[in-house]
Parts: sequence; structure tokens; C-alpha cells
Amino acid sequence: MACLQRCFCINESSLQLNDDVLGLIAFKSELHDPSSALNLWTEDDSSPCSWQHVQCHPVTGRVTQLSLDGLGLSGKIGKGLDKLQSLQVLSLSRNNFSGSISPDISLIPSLSILNLSLNSLSSRIPIELASVVSLRFLDLSENSLSGPIPDSLFENLSSLRFVSFASNFLEGPIPSSLSKCSSLGGLNLSNNHLSGNPSFVNGFWSLTRLRILDLSHNAFSGSVPDGVSALQNLKELQLQGNHFSGSLPSDIGFCNHLSRLDFSDNLLTGALPNSLQRLDFLSFLKLSNNMMIGDFPYWIGNMSNLEYLDLAGNAITGYLLASIGGLKLLNHLILSHNQLTGELPASLSYCSRLFVLRLRGNGFNGSIPQSLFNLGLSEIDLSQNGFHGSIPPGSSKLFYSLQTLDLSNNKLTGDIPAEIGLFSNLRYLNLSWNNLHSRLPPQLGQFQNMTVIDLRNNAIYGLIPEDLCDFNSLSILQLDGNSLIGPITEDIGNCTSLSLLSLSHNYLNGSIPKSISNLKKLEILKLEYNYLSGEIPQELGRLDNLLAVNVSYNRLIGRLPMGGIFQNLDQSALQGNLGICSPLLKGPCKMNAPKPLVLNPFVYNIPMNSNNSVSDPIQHHRFLSVSTIIVMVAVALIVIGVLVVSLLNASTHRSLAFVDTAMESKCSSSQRSGSSATGRFSFFGSRSSSELVNNAESLLNKATEIGHGVFGTVYKASLGDEGRMVAIRKLATSNMLQSPDDFDREVRILGKASHPNLITLKGYYWSPQFQLLMTDYAPNGSLHSRLHERSPSTPPLSWANRFKIALGTAKGLAYLHQSFRPPIIHYNIKPSNILLDEKHNPKISDFGLARLLTKLDEHVKTSRFQSALGYVAPELACQSLRVNEKCDLYGYGMMILELVTGRRPVEYGEDDVMILSDHVRVLLEQGNACDCVDPSMTEYPEEEVLPVLKLGLVCTSQIPSSRPSMAEVVQILQVIKTPVPQRMEMF
Repeated sequence: MACLQRCFCINESSLQLNDDVLGLIAFKSELHDPSSALNLWTEDDSSPCSWQHVQCHPVTGRVTQLSLDGLGLSGKIGKGLDKLQSLQVLSLSRNNFSGSISPDISLIPSLSILNLSLNSLSSRIPIELASVVSLRFLDLSENSLSGPIPDSLFENLSSLRFVSFASNFLEGPIPSSLSKCSSLGGLNLSNNHLSGNPSFVNGFWSLTRLRILDLSHNAFSGSVPDGVSALQNLKELQLQGNHFSGSLPSDIGFCNHLSRLDFSDNLLTGALPNSLQRLDFLSFLKLSNNMMIGDFPYWIGNMSNLEYLDLAGNAITGYLLASIGGLKLLNHLILSHNQLTGELPASLSYCSRLFVLRLRGNGFNGSIPQSLFNLGLSEIDLSQNGFHGSIPPGSSKLFYSLQTLDLSNNKLTGDIPAEIGLFSNLRYLNLSWNNLHSRLPPQLGQFQNMTVIDLRNNAIYGLIPEDLCDFNSLSILQLDGNSLIGPITEDIGNCTSLSLLSLSHNYLNGSIPKSISNLKKLEILKLEYNYLSGEIPQELGRLDNLLAVNVSYNRLIGRLPMGGIFQNLDQSALQGNLGICSPLLKGPCKMNAPKPLVLNPFVYNIPMNSNNSVSDPIQHHRFLSVSTIIVMVAVALIVIGVLVVSLLNASTHRSLAFVDTAMESKCSSSQRSGSSATGRFSFFGSRSSSELVNNAESLLNKATEIGHGVFGTVYKASLGDEGRMVAIRKLATSNMLQSPDDFDREVRILGKASHPNLITLKGYYWSPQFQLLMTDYAPNGSLHSRLHERSPSTPPLSWANRFKIALGTAKGLAYLHQSFRPPIIHYNIKPSNILLDEKHNPKISDFGLARLLTKLDEHVKTSRFQSALGYVAPELACQSLRVNEKCDLYGYGMMILELVTGRRPVEYGEDDVMILSDHVRVLLEQGNACDCVDPSMTEYPEEEVLPVLKLGLVCTSQIPSSRPSMAEVVQILQVIKTPVPQRMEMF
């Protein structure tokens, strides 16, 4: 009998072990394993306990832990895991799993830890997880999950200790069942679209074991009620980036263990509650970008553990009191853009660990304390205040630590201290808009990492140093509005990283150096209001990146460079010179010749700086020799040629206002940024963060993947201190342009596309290893998700919004087709590339990316357009047909059919395949067109819906020439939308 029992136990154990093996093999079969991490998993083994990444119970031999973190696995989390009936830990984070979360996971009764974070999982959170009552740790963060959190999800999960759904696309309120999780210690729901008023907060106050609560970057609104003091164990409270209003809870200071408190970027009002001073362990306090008022609290200096204090962007008044010196551990003090006044207390130097000091945009006055420059600060920003006196010399400690110095827009006088040349790590120097009377320090060219020098509008005099760019890292040089004299040094051509060069409103003379043509990255050149003479070097026409030039009010003569932007300059960028040859200017045109014709300089009243005057007497001679007549005829012929070429190319004029705007944008984007050794960033009129500019790879590491497209993977990321969200596409490198100049040229063309129905391209990053495109982030998702992945709580699109989407998309495509030569063809129009803003206005994304391909025909033949099944024009598969804008018409036609019907372009049934265009055509011919309208639309005008359906069929014609142009589509839609009586009058 004992033998029989022993044999029975052995057979039962073998059966159980086989279940584990079979379950893991079935799970593996659904995966793509690029690094062969699971190669040793084989069904021939009787037990999986020796397999890598698998742990078993020492007694029963059953699998208890499966940890596959960071192995690069992709595919779907399929069946098989439910066989692992003793599994306690399932961790699959930092992979590329896609699809939905399998409900079969809920069939594992002993599961206590489930970590699926940092993948590409989509769809909704399965309600079946509510049955895993043993669950203690649940992390689904940084995926693409959408829809509401199931209301009853937490009903039976009283054992939960930690929950994170951060960085998804979840919406709706927080379920009330969460209050049942009485053991919860950490909750992170940040970076979603969750909303509602804070009535749920009372439920949180009952979670007395809560240590971490992060609801940041959602859409919560209303006031935060008192009662937070019930959370006696709370250490971190982060509610930033919402729409909370009212005052801070008055009892916030009774959370005795609180170490991190962040309510920034909300709508809070009132003063800081006095109870805050009770928080003895608080090290991080950020309340920036609210509407808080009241005096700067006197008790702030008693918070001895405070390391980070940010109250910027409020309306706080009063003085910075001497008690601030009591914050011995403080490393960040950020009080910018408030209404603080008075002098800086000398006791500020007692904050010996201070690393960042930002007091920009207040009313501080007095002199800058010398003791402040004895600290090891990395960033000093005292700009836009009323400081006077001289700039203190630095100390040896500051020489090595300082990276950013901004003292602009004050009343500083005296010299630029010689010690400034000792700041070996300085990257950003801005002393503009002061009254500094000094020569340019000769050490300016010795900064190895300097990217921005801005000394505008001072009283700086003398020559421009010849060694200004010895280390070739300088991106922005602004010296305008000073009293500089002498020629522009030829060595300026060594500044090959320059994108902005502004030397206007000085006393510079001599010719414009040819070496400027070496500045291949130069985008803005401002030389107006000087004494520059001679011709503009023809070599400057080769600067392909040059976007704005101003050489007005100098003594320049001769023809303009033939290439680049010079043929399209506005009159305001050229006027006030002696004889520049341009059809935009009136007056004589003077050319360099062996016996030059000398013009009367007093024909022009050349305005200079207030201290400048034109006093050079120039003789006015007339040469009537035969050689002079020949020269005159030759000059006339050349001028006529220049006029003809200029008239043919003067289609695009840039105004002087653009120069100033671009200059400020460029200055902003490069501020506090270092140059990359392996790649380069370029921004189109947007402000970048130093973190982004300095390290593109770290940006991708913290970014969240939100989708895949034809041309690469799309991420969302937060930039800068303000946490602005952008979308980042990491381009697939196959067949992409590998030349940085070619890539730059093509992307800049896309960057010029500006239309209300196009997603804005913000900039790009290029390196030999990878390329990134940065665009606006659309938090409301795509038309595809709104049509086919809509949650039950989200109302369906109304006909008015559907028509708005159809018309707006047509306008955006018409702009791409008509405003560029050659036209920008999208090639991949489909609902997933139509993004929606909060008012359901469409924004076309991914336009023009085919321009970045070296060989489009080879690209089209690949399988990359498989994801656009049903939207791809048939001619793209036929090399004998000319590919043009009509390709977009086909995808657009299919898109509006899908918009009206709510059905996909191709649907697979059990026995047949439904082609949407054929389906609509048959119903129209039978007179049953209304049968194909999306049933979720309860009301719609037939007089608009039927013509739109017919338009969709015309656009999807198999013959490209039978399709209308996109401009004609816009006109047709506008006629359809016109009220019937008016429409009849039109015909």
C-alpha cells in the first residue's frame, strides 16, 4: 500500500512538473527572442527548475518565480502562464510586449507580484485581475493602456501593498473601490488622463498606511480638502500638473514624516499654510507655477532638512529674510517670477551646499553680495531685477563649478571682471542689457564648453578678439548694441558651431570677411547699423542653413550673393547702403571695377547709432573716358542680369521681425545647453531643456513608448522643468538619409510646414547611430483610437465632429500638396496618423517622412506599409505608374469612408472578407446607403452624409487620374456643408 501511495505521489509530481514545462513552452512559442535568452528552454526537460530566469519551490519543485526583465522580448503575453499554478512572482518589465493583458493571468491563484511595466501593452486593464486576491504588488506603468480603471478592480484586493499605473492613457475617475486597499503603501497614477473632482480624496485619507501618493500630471480639478493629516505615514505627496484650485490643506504640516511635497503647476491660491514649518523631515518642496500670494514666510529658515525649494511663478511678496541662511542643506533655491524686493541677505552665503540659484524676474535691488560668488554654484540666474554696482569677482570654488551665469536686464556697471576667464566650465554667459563699460575679456575664447555669449546693449568697446573661437563650441554670439570698433576678424570663420551671429549697432568697419562662409550651421546673421564696406562675399550664398540676414545701414555696394537666402531678402534687410544692387532698393547700384564710379554718399542719409555719424568726405568724380564708358555698359548689363534673376527668385520675402523672433528662439533653445560630441540637436523656434540637449539617449531611456509607425517607434517624453510633453519618433535607420546635411535640409523643409491641421515639428536630433524627430504631443490620441478603441464612457463622435475632421484633414493635405515644390506627399494617410486636439480638430502627423528615404521605390516594395492595409493606393505596388499626390487621395478616401461607417477598411469574418469601399458601393447602388452609417451616430443629416460617402468612393478610384485633387476635395466639402438653399443658389 505504501508503495502504491509513493508511486501515486511520484506520478502526480511528474504531472505537475510537466504542466509547468508545457506552460512555459507554450508561453515561449508566442515570443520573439532576439538575444536567444530562452534558448535553453526545451520541452524535452522534465522540469524547468534548471532553466534561466525561472525559480522553483525547493520542496514541491513547482515554478514560483518567472523574471524576464530587460531581455528585449516582444510578442504577446499569451496562453500557458495559467498552467503555472504555484507562480508567485511574474515580472516581464522592460521588454517590448504588445497587445492586451491576457485575462488568463487571473487564473494563477497564488500570484502576489505582477510587474508588466515598460512595455507596449495596449487596450484596457482587465477586470479579471480583481479575482487575484493574493496580489500584493501590481505595476502596469509605462505602457499604452487606455480607458477607465475598472470601478470594481480593487474590491477584493485588500492585500495590495503597491500599485502603479503611471504613464499610460487611462481616463475617467479613480474608482471608489480603491479605499478597500487598507494595506496600500504606494500608489502611482501619474501621467495619465484621469479626471474628476477631489471627492475621491476622502477615500485616500482612509488609507492610513500610505507612504507614497503620486497623482501628478493628470486632469484632476477642484480643491484639495483638509484631512490629509490622517496619513501619518505619508512620505511623498505629488499632485503637480493638475487643475487643483483653492488653498493648500491647512493641516498638511501634520503629516509628520513627509519628505517630498509637490503641488506645482496647478491653480492654487492663498498663502503658504503655517503648518508647513512643522515638517521637520521635508527635503523637497515645490509649489511653482500657481497663483499663491502672501509674504515670503519668515519661518522657512527653520526647515533645516530642506534641500530643494521652488516657489517660482507665483505672486509672493516681501523680502528674502536673513533666516534663509539657516537652510544649511539647501542645494536648489528657485524663486523666479514673483514680487520679492529688497537686497539679498548676506546670510545666503551660509547655504554652503547651494548649487542652483534662480531669482529671475523679481524686484531685488542693491549690489550682488560678494559672498555669493564664494559658493560652489553651478547656476546663477539673477536676471530681470534691479541689481546695481559691479559684478563680483569669483572665487576658486566658483571657477570650477559655474556653468550658467545670467545677470541680464539689471543696472550693473563697471568692468567685466577679468576673473570671468577662469570659469573653466562655463557654458552660458548672459550679461546683456546692463551698463557695463569694458573691453571684451581676451579670455572669452578659452572656454572649452561655452555655447552662448550674450553681451548685448552695454557699453563694451574695443576690438573683437581674434581668438574668440579657439575651442569651437560657441553656438550663439550676440554683441550688438555696443561700441565695438575695427574690422570683423577673419578668425570668426573658426566659430564653425555658430548658428546665430549678431554684431549690429556697433562701429565696425572694413569688409565682411569671406571666412563667414565657413559657418555651415549659421542660421541668423545680423550686421546692420555699422560702417561695413565693400561687397557681400559671394561665398556666403553657399550657406544653406541661413534663414535670416540683415546688413542694412552700412556702406556696402555691389551685387548680392547668388545663392541661399540673399535673393529673397526683404528691403528692410538691405536699405541704407551706398549701392547694393537689388530691385528692392531705389538709387544707384555701385559695382567694384578697376576705375570705380564714385557715388555721392550724401545721396543717402545713413542713420547710425546715436553716437555715430557719417563724416568721411568722399570725392565725387566723373570719368568720361572710353574705358569708363565701357565699364558703365558692362556694369549696366550685369545689373540687368541681377535684376532679372532677383525678380525670378523674389517670391518669398522675410521680414525683419522674423529675424528678431528667430534670434530669440535660437537663444532660448541653446540656453544652458552643451554641444554633443556624437550628434546634434536643432530646434525650430521652441525652447529646449539642457537635459534634452546634453543627452539624447538618456531622454529615450526615460521616455515612454506609445506606438510604432511605418518610419519608426514613437515615444512621449517630458522636457525641462516645466514638464512639457513632446512626442519623439526614433526613425528606423534602414534607407534613411545618412548625410547630416541632407537630413537637416529635408527636415527643415518639413519644419516650415505650418498649418492648423498639421502636427507641429519642433526639431530633430541627428547622429550616425540614430535620428529623432520631435513634435507636439497630442494627449487626446488618434482618430483610430476614437473610432475603434473608444471606452463605453466616452461618447461617440458626432457628425459635426466627423465632418470637421474630414474637412480639416483635407485642408492640411491640400496645404502639403500646394505649398511646396515638389509637393509633400504623405504616402501613409490613415486614422492612426490623424491626431485630435481637445476640440476634435484634426492634426496630421508623420507627413513628409518619405522625404528622408534615400530610395522610395525600394522602400515601397518592402513590407513597411503592411500596417496601412486598405489605405495604400494600388499604384504604389506598380513601378510603371507615376507616384504623385493621388496616392494621398486614396488613403484619404478610405479614411472618410471609415469615418462615416465606423468600420475598418478591411474586416475578416469567419467565411469571407469585407472590403469597405466595395461594401459602401453596393449599398449605394441598392439605395440603402444609410445602412452603412455608423450606428453609434443616432443623429446625422442625410443630405451631408450621402455626398461624403460618394466623395470617398471617388477618392478611392483604382485609376489615379479619376481621383480629384485635394484642393477640389476641400471645395466639394465646403459645398456639402453649405445649407441647402444657399447651395442651390450657387448652382
